Amino acid sequence: MSQTMKVKKGDRVHILRGKDAGKEGRVLEALPRDGKVIVENINVIKKHRRPRAIQSNTGIGGTVVPGGIAELPAPLPVANVMVVCPTCGKPTRVGTVTKTIAGKEVRLRVCKKCGEEIDK
Repeated sequence: MSQTMKVKKGDRVHILRGKDAGKEGRVLEALPRDGKVIVENINVIKKHRRPRAIQSNTGIGGTVVPGGIAELPAPLPVANVMVVCPTCGKPTRVGTVTKTIAGKEVRLRVCKKCGEEIDK
């Protein structure tokens, strides 16, 4: 990806396309190299897992992680999500503004609808 992603871990996002379109959730993980994000309880897939034995450091005994069908959130393209402004509560485009805080130039994300800061 040539541009930086404007979505960060912990942001509340609105889903634009796909089977979960119209839903909202928190970003659990941002994957900027792939241009994808993992959103809580969105784009959930079923993964079949085999039981695994984990050995302890002492070498005596161990535990078994049970197998089964696990439901995990899969990555979504970042183009399919839109950040929800914490102030106005609406999905919005994100802009950046540079501010001087304590003598340092800091880039802050800003809501394009209401103009309020997203990073606080």
